[in-house]
Amino acid sequence: MIIHSLCCTLFHAIIVYRLPWTWKCSKLLMKSIHAGLNTVAAILAIVSLVAVFENRRARNLTNMYSLHSWIGLTAVILYVLQLVLGFCIFLLPWAPLSLRAIAMPIHVYSGLFLFGTVIATVLMGVTEKLTSPTTTPPYNSFSPEGIFTNTLSLLIVLYGALIFWIATRPQWKRPKEPDSSILQSKGGAGEEVEGTITMSLGDKSEAELNNEVAARKRNFGLDEASQRSTM
Repeated sequence: MIIHSLCCTLFHAIIVYRLPWTWKCSKLLMKSIHAGLNTVAAILAIVSLVAVFENRRARNLTNMYSLHSWIGLTAVILYVLQLVLGFCIFLLPWAPLSLRAIAMPIHVYSGLFLFGTVIATVLMGVTEKLTSPTTTPPYNSFSPEGIFTNTLSLLIVLYGALIFWIATRPQWKRPKEPDSSILQSKGGAGEEVEGTITMSLGDKSEAELNNEVAARKRNFGLDEASQRSTM
């Protein structure tokens, strides 16, 4: 239950930025949805973890003896740490841009790493349950339960591969939003340059007109002088 809740919610949290129909939404809205999904997953994981320990304690069963339990508990702890750091760095406004730029690749890698760890934990838990001596009929008898579980595990692997493919394709990456201040400065500079060019063109055309008028006056004076000399 713990790993299932983490796996399902991690899936939605990972691809929330990768869906083209969400690119029209504001970045702050998508951050809030991403953080909200991860918060729900963390709460479900903690509640489920407490329930598992209480159930095993009531049945006098040994805790934390298998690799499945070790990796599962590590995944939950790292997931909560990832959530807290991501909230403080990327959602709250006081984190500097330099820190966000440094933390972003680590944040993305950690999310994918935790997702892969969760899938591995699911597969180890399923195998541990099927190979338990108390399981009837036994796993090596090709029971319908075992065949169904193996098929489900293969589907989980394919599911994880699909999410990794979507999350690592550049064409599925959310486009960067333009900085309005940069656009305004570029727009102001462009208007200034355009005005300068227009003024220079206007000055140039006026100078050409003045030269043309002066040339006509000189030609008119020369023609008049030549006519007087002929007379």
